[in-house]
Amino acid sequence: MRIAFIVDPLHKLKAYKDSSVFMMREAAKRGHEVWAFEAREMFSAGVVSANAHRLSVSDDNDAWYREESSTTQPLTFFDAVLMRKDPPFNQEYLYSTLLLSLAEQQGARIVNRAGALRDYNEKLAILKFAQFTSPTMVTSNMARVHAFIDEHQDVIVKKLDGMGGTSIFRVRADDPNRNAIVEVQTIDGTETIMAQRYIPDIVKGDKRVLVIDGKVVPFCLARIPKAGETRGNLAAGGRGVAQPISARDREIAEALGPQLKADGLTIVGLDIIGDCLTEVNVTSPTCFVEIFEQAGFNAAGLVIDALQKQ
Repeated sequence: MRIAFIVDPLHKLKAYKDSSVFMMREAAKRGHEVWAFEAREMFSAGVVSANAHRLSVSDDNDAWYREESSTTQPLTFFDAVLMRKDPPFNQEYLYSTLLLSLAEQQGARIVNRAGALRDYNEKLAILKFAQFTSPTMVTSNMARVHAFIDEHQDVIVKKLDGMGGTSIFRVRADDPNRNAIVEVQTIDGTETIMAQRYIPDIVKGDKRVLVIDGKVVPFCLARIPKAGETRGNLAAGGRGVAQPISARDREIAEALGPQLKADGLTIVGLDIIGDCLTEVNVTSPTCFVEIFEQAGFNAAGLVIDALQKQ
């Protein structure tokens, strides 16, 4: 197969831990052609195309790829195009998904499906599965946020377009900075945010549970916050520990799996704290490498299996 990856600039990818690179390596080991291009290299003059680069990939993290050729191809040239650009989901990202939707209409196969990338905001998507979440409020109204804090006493507030733990605050009812935090987060009541009741089990880790083609990966990566921190994100200094998923993790993931697959989401990373679903990551889910290195489970193999089967 010809498998193309839409990624951030290749030279900026950290090959030793990047999940997209891990997938490229798995595809190459199976004899598939590996191609890559940036979202900005897509264009349409009737047919959605891209300036694509065929790669030779290796296990050398210092020189993990070599560009074999560069050519302009319609996206239908590839057997699968994996959208793996990192957030934020900004206006340019939106334009990319609209081009990808047009490419789908022209016969291209996009993973994850472009429409699903738009429909599944990684924070708001949990509202589809409210039976598995901690009490949650989504609003731009500062009075509603304050009422939620008063009700639950200990709350997490976060932006809807953040990633890697950015713009996440823990606010207690008696926090002297409470008013300022709510004002800054909502930009004085003009921007919608999410508030969730604080889950004390964060000390045991913010677990990344992978669901590939509707199937649950049996190991997760628990991202343990550093001392004095309430965020487990690796980008915020969290420590990743691979471990078997719990019965509750499996219950949540198996309940969501069929719906995610039906909606066109082949690669999904669920974030679970304690017994509660907190995010549904669909843009560029990570933690593949850590799970493989610590637990020996190759989730990238499941991705390539799915592409071959589909």
